[in-house]
Amino acid sequence: MLETSTLSREAVSHNMTDKYNVEAAEILANETLRLPISEAVPIYEQLLSTFPTAAKYWKQYVEAYMAVNNDDATKQIFSRCLLNCLQIPLWRCYIRFIRKVNDKRGNEAQEETRKAYDFMLNYVGADIASGPVWMEYIAFLRSLPAQTTQEESQRMTSVRKTYQRAIVTPTHHVEQLWRDYETFENSISRALAKGLVSEYQPKYNSARAVYRERKKYIDEIDWNMLAIPPSGSSKEEMQWMAWKKLLAFEKTNPQRIDSASANKRIVFTYEQCLMYLYHYPDIWYEYATTHAKAGSIDSAIKVFQRALKALPDSEMLRYAYAELEESRGAIQAAKKVYESLLGDGSNASALSHIQFIRFLRRSEGVEASRKYFVDARKSPSCTYHVYVAYAMMAFCLDKDAKMAHNVFEAGLKRFMHEPGYILEYADFLHRLNDDRNIRALFERALSSLPPEESVEVWKKFTQFEQTYGDLASMLKVEQRRKEALSRTGDDGTSELESSLQDVVSRYSFMDLWPCSSNDLDHLARQEWLARNINKKPDKPTVGIEAGSADKTSSGVSSNTNPPAKVLRPDTSKMTVYDPRQMPGPAPLAVPSASGTLPFSGPFSSSGPPNSLNDILKSLPPAFAAFVANLPAVEGPSPDADFVISVCLQSNIPSATGKSGIASLPSQSGPAPSTSDLSDSSKFRSRDKQPGKRRNMGRQEDDESTTIQSQPLPRDVFKIRQLQKTRVGNLSRVTSSYTGSASYGSALSGDLSGSTG
Repeated sequence: MLETSTLSREAVSHNMTDKYNVEAAEILANETLRLPISEAVPIYEQLLSTFPTAAKYWKQYVEAYMAVNNDDATKQIFSRCLLNCLQIPLWRCYIRFIRKVNDKRGNEAQEETRKAYDFMLNYVGADIASGPVWMEYIAFLRSLPAQTTQEESQRMTSVRKTYQRAIVTPTHHVEQLWRDYETFENSISRALAKGLVSEYQPKYNSARAVYRERKKYIDEIDWNMLAIPPSGSSKEEMQWMAWKKLLAFEKTNPQRIDSASANKRIVFTYEQCLMYLYHYPDIWYEYATTHAKAGSIDSAIKVFQRALKALPDSEMLRYAYAELEESRGAIQAAKKVYESLLGDGSNASALSHIQFIRFLRRSEGVEASRKYFVDARKSPSCTYHVYVAYAMMAFCLDKDAKMAHNVFEAGLKRFMHEPGYILEYADFLHRLNDDRNIRALFERALSSLPPEESVEVWKKFTQFEQTYGDLASMLKVEQRRKEALSRTGDDGTSELESSLQDVVSRYSFMDLWPCSSNDLDHLARQEWLARNINKKPDKPTVGIEAGSADKTSSGVSSNTNPPAKVLRPDTSKMTVYDPRQMPGPAPLAVPSASGTLPFSGPFSSSGPPNSLNDILKSLPPAFAAFVANLPAVEGPSPDADFVISVCLQSNIPSATGKSGIASLPSQSGPAPSTSDLSDSSKFRSRDKQPGKRRNMGRQEDDESTTIQSQPLPRDVFKIRQLQKTRVGNLSRVTSSYTGSASYGSALSGDLSGSTG
């Protein structure tokens, strides 16, 4: 026993270190089974404080008390867990306890047992695994004693109603329950059974069909998973998706039952979902809004209260809860929610201050929001966002431009170093058409901001002068901007020079540009080259932007012993990416009448057409014909089926001559020279031959031609069969030819032989 206690204490300490360690929790729960109840209680309490919806731990905990016959403690534990853990094994444990307590008390206790069954089925009777519970309840009802005919009639009526509820519930045992129901009705009255069975047959059929559909979603759920905060693992995401699918399925009301019963089933599914996704705020929010849409605002409020207990740090749920209270007119209740976000004020966020000011403005008026803003300014968590929010609220809602201006000026003394605040203040002054104060604001801000933090302010100032200033002021501000920002760059001389980019910036408006998109790309490319004009060519350039190039270059220069031979990418042919140029399917490269390939597709960036044709002339004619029929592909992943189709349908010779160049079996006379092989007739496919020649070729190898002319099947088995047939036919043809080089299978086109 001492050894077990030591192990349990080690598990407890490990669980304390990592609160949501599932493996440590499982070890701890298994070890607790061997401990006496006095030592097990604190461990169970710790486990259940971490995993309050773990039904298996609650069941293990309550069974430990049931084993020592502590009925009071057992009842207390059931009262804590039953309504939040809608799982059949835990509820069946509850029924066993009730029956154990009441079996010795006679007829009066049997009524309490019946009520316990009704209570259980009211909560978990819709579970797909509740079939045994329905059967157990029916067996219990049929076992009740009946002293008189009236009692017998009442008992049979209770059994019939229970059967009729069970057979319309989609469970694993719905078919067995239907057979038992038919037997039950026929045992009482065949005439009555015929009418009742025909009445409930469609309902049973619907329940059975829904069960089969629901089972597909149920099977994807891990019912042993513990509720832990989302960590982004694939298993958690799969479980989240499985529950979302099940919830969406239930919301469609697949069984076409009445709205009250359908809503009850949806609520039951959400309750089960929260046993496993207890720390997911989106599930809590959806659950609450489902109640609200159904008209049950009180139930929605209870869900939000439970959600805030489960996730006390979730600001999203608090705002959603306050919104619900405010929408129904409960202003004081909503105010309490906002105050809970603020706390004592020291830990409140700037966003909570802003939202509370807006709430007070909506609910209590201008004066209440103003008083709170004065207090919020003293908070250490008050940022420039609070000033901007209150100033714009005073300007837009209260129509008080003077108050808004005073707030911005007060904030400027405190947040002059914040570029974001300067830009917001400038936008406000722009709305007032106060161009003089806008220029004064920019001058004050730029005199105090360091150059690396003034980029956006300079940009805003330049845009303002380009839009509303005269030409002299426009050019002056642009030059000052270049001088200021050139101090932060490595090459200040190029920054100070005027460029065509400045003209484009000055004379563009919204999405209207004084040049085409190609010109923009060209200018961007030139700007990048100008920034890197003094860079050494052997230094790698990863990106187009100067920042990335500078980082890469600095990283290389810091290496005192660079490798002797390093392959560098050719950056001279890099192009600026334009998302508007969507790549489409490229046309096939078909040989022309002169035997040359068109200069298009992926070859367009690798060299002139003469070099491409020279490469093709140097290739064996069979391989050149194969390349000529390949599609022009943008990217490294062509369609494998299409390539195989080209292999099967290409006119690839099967024998070679002494020179190592393949000779066509259908042509008589001496082997052609290398220069003759570049003629267009050697590159034409079988379908391009003249009629007589094509017919002769088909007569010589009719079976092979028939196979090649067929479209490529998508079935892999059929492709393999075609390959075997093709190889067999070609082996018979090649038996009459000799040579010193072989090009492998005609199906693959790989060079598999060697010259001898």
